Amino acid sequence: MPKAPRPDLAAMLLPLGRTLVDLERPVLDRHGLSMWAYVVLLGLDVEPVYTQAALAKAIRADKTRIIPVLDDLQRRELIRREPDPADRRVNLVWLTPAGARLREATQHDIQEQEARLLADLPATDRDTFLRVLRQLSERAR
Repeated sequence: MPKAPRPDLAAMLLPLGRTLVDLERPVLDRHGLSMWAYVVLLGLDVEPVYTQAALAKAIRADKTRIIPVLDDLQRRELIRREPDPADRRVNLVWLTPAGARLREATQHDIQEQEARLLADLPATDRDTFLRVLRQLSERAR
C-alpha cells in the first residue's frame, strides 16, 4: 500500500483539541466554571429554554451526568430550572442574566486565547480554517 498523503483527521485534531482544552482550563478556573458548566452555558445560548433531557442531548452529555452541574449552576443563580407547566415531570432550564454575562465574559477570554494561537497564520488562512471548521462542526451535529 502507498503511504497516506496526509495524517488522519483525528491524528491532527486531537493534539489541537488537547491544546485548546489546556488553554481554556485556566480561563474557566478564573471564571469559576468547570468544562461541563461552560458547555451547559454555551448550550443555553443556542436555545434559550430547554428541557433537561433536550439540553443533555444537545450538548451530548448523559442526562444524569449533568444534574450535579445544573444543581451547581442553579445554586449560583446562573440558570433557572422550573417544572414545565405542560408536564410537571419535566424541568425547563434557561439562563439568568448573570449566567449570560458569565458565559459572554468566559467566551470572550477563551476566544482571546484562541486568537493568540491563530495569530501566526495569515489572515486568509485563519478565516478559511474557521469557516471550514464551523461547517464541519455543524455537519457533525
